Amino acid sequence: MEAFDQTIEEGLRRQYARRLFKPFAKAVAQYSLIEPNDRIAVCISGGKDSMLMAKLFQELKRHNKFPFELVFLAMDPGYSPANRQRIEENASLLGIPLTVFETDIFENVFHVEKSPCYLCARMRRGHLYAKAKELGCNKIALGHHYDDVIGTILMGMLYGGQIQTMLPRLRSTNFEGMELIRPMYFVRERDIMTWRDENGLDFLRCACKFTERQADPASEGGKRLKVKNLIHALEREDPGIEQNIFKSVENVSLATVMAYKDRQGVRHRFDEEL
Repeated sequence: MEAFDQTIEEGLRRQYARRLFKPFAKAVAQYSLIEPNDRIAVCISGGKDSMLMAKLFQELKRHNKFPFELVFLAMDPGYSPANRQRIEENASLLGIPLTVFETDIFENVFHVEKSPCYLCARMRRGHLYAKAKELGCNKIALGHHYDDVIGTILMGMLYGGQIQTMLPRLRSTNFEGMELIRPMYFVRERDIMTWRDENGLDFLRCACKFTERQADPASEGGKRLKVKNLIHALEREDPGIEQNIFKSVENVSLATVMAYKDRQGVRHRFDEEL
């Protein structure tokens, strides 16, 4: 196990450095995601994204440019014994020291018909914030990557009637002194999948009780998959589409939009000053 972990770490320094570690480090530097003396809860769901994020954090800490601490935090929201075991075995295989705590989120949202995934995600995040703060952390890190970001932008426009994105850094409004960071912001999903497959790793994909619902095109998961496939199709026809979607929320001209909401949620229309 230790030898395999060393092989994984060596790979992140060599063949995967350009595609994985460098974009990870770029996001950390560009958005000031880590600061001296931070204590960061690296949130592990058991999937490929969060497991890789944990390894990239370990590699970053190895460089030791300034002091910060890591807690590798895994929440069990009601996994089956087999899925719980797989998470723990993968963490051991990769040399990730897990701190696991349990909740009953799956049970609480199982009978919710409308937007159970949204509710589950919000509850998960609340529990992660609370546990991280209890453990003395001031930040939680989530494994959302570049493709999640552009998917969210298009999802918001097509299904939510709004322009929004996942921010790389976000101050919590409910947990004082806590922040959420997304250091995988520039990492592409295809590169994560290559790293996973070339190392023969098998992570959880969807371990919740709603997996069967995701095939329904009307479900939240079905819509997200549809948008993901649409983006890929557009990119194949016109390379650069993905990058343009990403950049669109960096180039918003308030002078040419019909209306917008400020940070306090106050709505402003284009004709207010006409």
